Amino acid sequence: MQPRKSITEIFSTFVQFEADRFSRWAIESSLRRSIQSCVNRTPQESSEYFWALYWYKFSQLPETEVLARQHLTAYLQEPCYWVSQKTVTNFASTQYKLSDCFQIAIAQVDKVLKGFNPNQGFGLKNYANAIFGSAIRETLRQKSEVDICTDWGLLRKITKKLLLESLQNAGLSPEEINAYILAWECFKTLYVPTKTGTSRQLSRPDDVIWQAIAKAYNTQSNQQVNSATLEKWLLSSAKAVRKYRYPTAESLNIPKGSDDSWEWLDNLTADKQESLINEIVAQEEEQARISQQTEINKVLVLAIAQLEPQLQEIVKLYYGEELTQDKIAKQLQMQQYTVSRRLKKAQEALLRSLANWSRDSLHISITSDLLKSINTVMEEWLRNYY
Repeated sequence: MQPRKSITEIFSTFVQFEADRFSRWAIESSLRRSIQSCVNRTPQESSEYFWALYWYKFSQLPETEVLARQHLTAYLQEPCYWVSQKTVTNFASTQYKLSDCFQIAIAQVDKVLKGFNPNQGFGLKNYANAIFGSAIRETLRQKSEVDICTDWGLLRKITKKLLLESLQNAGLSPEEINAYILAWECFKTLYVPTKTGTSRQLSRPDDVIWQAIAKAYNTQSNQQVNSATLEKWLLSSAKAVRKYRYPTAESLNIPKGSDDSWEWLDNLTADKQESLINEIVAQEEEQARISQQTEINKVLVLAIAQLEPQLQEIVKLYYGEELTQDKIAKQLQMQQYTVSRRLKKAQEALLRSLANWSRDSLHISITSDLLKSINTVMEEWLRNYY
């Protein structure tokens, strides 16, 4: 992958794939004009970090939110690409390729911008890396779970809330949704696996079960429906759940519209830009940020070294080799719940060290939102560290 060099390129170009490999950087002309205009007015600012924070600030304003989001989507293309490549390699997925993982991740830009807080000592790219990686891993894990389930196994695993949302997403009327949900409730009550651990491979219910399901449905409903119709409804429900939970990824790169999209936003007023620049310079000094990142590394490395040897080993196996808790338990010859408890103990110790550093060094009050943000970045740091 050829890196982008100029500020103009970094904030106006998008990854293009060909045969699931990086092909080229595609330039969005209106974004190029927008960032070039800003750079021309402020030639002394050549740091990509400065411009990332600049557009993040504008993304919080309603009148510039759309343009700023597009610039930041362009900015986050490279970290999204590398996180996607690393994650898909570790999963060795036969269904999801690099480009698929990239689309899963880049769709999280809104979540990144909503959760990011520049006052908490973490850069936008670092925060985005954590969100991107988490989104891909969770999708691959859950998608695999859905793919290996039969329709009947899937229907036994889902919740009523998920089914309701899936049917609403499919465009069914309230009356149809109520009928489908009642059919599902009868199915789930009367079709129970006879052996544990077989829910994924459940086969179609036999005729006796179908007759019981139809009887239960008709008893609770104002209409009389035969088993064939109920089966059709249930299969449609399973299809709706799969489509709702894992829709086909669409390309989010290169904004849709004419070549002059957002042209009016190219002319940001000088007063507003100057005010924002002064705010950024006063609030965030790049050298201080680099120093903070170094300190964060030191804090976590020291915190890991202070863990008990067994906790260090569990953390290494979980984040470094990405083993499940069950596999760690087998390798270390202990119970899974013991691994879970000790892993949580290690995570809490590391999070406490980082939170205390944030409080003492950055003078930030420790809140639940801050702990959540710190934990997200810490998780990504641990994966990279190992």
